[in-house]
Amino acid sequence: MNSKINYKKILEIKLAATNYYQVIAEIENQIIKKLGGFICVAAVHLITLAQSNLQLKKGLRLSIMTVPDGMPLVWLLRLNGQKKAQRIYGPNLLLKLCHLAQTKQYKVFLLGGKLGQSKILKKNLQKKFPKINIVGHSDTPIRPIPNLDNRIIIKQIQNSKSQMVFVGLGCPYQELWMINNHLKLKTQVLIGVGAAFDFISGQVKQAPPYIQNIGLEWLFRFIKEPRRLWRRYLITNTQFIFLLLIHTIKHLFNSQKN
Repeated sequence: MNSKINYKKILEIKLAATNYYQVIAEIENQIIKKLGGFICVAAVHLITLAQSNLQLKKGLRLSIMTVPDGMPLVWLLRLNGQKKAQRIYGPNLLLKLCHLAQTKQYKVFLLGGKLGQSKILKKNLQKKFPKINIVGHSDTPIRPIPNLDNRIIIKQIQNSKSQMVFVGLGCPYQELWMINNHLKLKTQVLIGVGAAFDFISGQVKQAPPYIQNIGLEWLFRFIKEPRRLWRRYLITNTQFIFLLLIHTIKHLFNSQKN
């Protein structure tokens, strides 16, 4: 692990206070050494779900690193002394890694999306990166992936000899899938990129950069897809604030006690 990367726990989940350069360097290091593993790109939603899902919480500890995708987590890291922490935005990370894959001729596999979406994503990525080597793709319209389908997918990925697998199942399905399957894919680096499949395939409109930078991407997405996202943003995010407040009060109480 790159010793220059600092880590800080937010609600017991260890987050890397890092930047794109370090994340990409670590992924390439895993590829070169054929070590495999998985990267989690975490928003508030994932951190909150992990508080009540022991498999998810324990599984996140097995990741190569868990990085903050969402300005609230970046702000919390900076408030906790990690001034250089940057947002690692799933769609941007995917594009940067595709550039790396084209340059170094690393093999890429795309896993996720509605019926036909991974094929559209492949075409769009090939337009941006004409020499990229996408060796396979598979849609995941049913989540979690049924066992029989999953066995077929695992065999597909193994046979593809891919080195990077972009996983776009959405939170927490993609994280749980990587936790449960990374040991079967010992030389592939799995990267959970969430909504990147929707955005880059052109099926969901992406928030403008200025909205992302002020931490209001959640509002933009909620307005676009209220029926699908209302629970995540109105309930889960409220739970996160409450849990963070309780955690802070306990920490202050214990500090005064000692």
